[in-house]
Amino acid sequence: MKIKSPYLVKPHTKVRLNKISSSDTGDFKSEDGAKALLAKHCTQLADLQEVFYASQAKALLVVLQGMDTAGKDGTIRHIFSGVNPQGCDVAAFKVPTPLEARHDFLWRVHAQVPPRGMIGIFNRSHYEDVLSPRVHGLISAKTMRQRLDDINEFESSLADNGVVILKFLLHISHEEQTARLQSRLDDPDKHWKLSAADFEERKFWRQYQSAYNDILSATSRRHAPWFIIPADHKWYRNIAISEILVDALKALKLTYPAPTLDPKTIKL
Repeated sequence: MKIKSPYLVKPHTKVRLNKISSSDTGDFKSEDGAKALLAKHCTQLADLQEVFYASQAKALLVVLQGMDTAGKDGTIRHIFSGVNPQGCDVAAFKVPTPLEARHDFLWRVHAQVPPRGMIGIFNRSHYEDVLSPRVHGLISAKTMRQRLDDINEFESSLADNGVVILKFLLHISHEEQTARLQSRLDDPDKHWKLSAADFEERKFWRQYQSAYNDILSATSRRHAPWFIIPADHKWYRNIAISEILVDALKALKLTYPAPTLDPKTIKL
């Protein structure tokens, strides 16, 4: 499946996040000009999902990654607001439990992969088991490369079995993260979102950017592409991602399954 997007990371591209804009807004100059398009995308997604769910021919796995405050929760809330909840699941991967840690790092992930007909959203994902351990020196560069190879094989196997994989890095600047964290500090209603880890991990910003460069360069494949989404402007983040999702679902050219009975034979 070919998807045209200025934010697509082509396979084997050497990624440098510090060279990529996090504040791009495409052809739009303001949020007001984009509202109608987002509403259109959401309507299209709802219609496409109905056929997707009915056909049970493919599964869709949406991977969301990004620094703290990048907007993973907001992306899910705004883009998938019109999707039938029966056909959509969200999974979040945090620190592995003691049992999960005793298994290979992909064990807990495979169990959350959506079945055919379903959309699965990973709010953080299997990439966390490469990202954070590498940043904090818990795994070597060699182990990181091995895990990325394992991920490529894992995602290739999923694609071979009918799973459409779309991966999005919500790319924000350090300045934008600062502003969002300050907003949470200033608003008592947002204090519940704060954690000590948010502020501790900020100290490792450069290391995270470097690790993401390696991950994006090594694991964007035709069957499981990465998209680097400019996310400083939340409204444009939603436009960019929803457009890719709509285009991907349209490209599948799915149809409703044949009926199991002839409605003309039924009399009420």
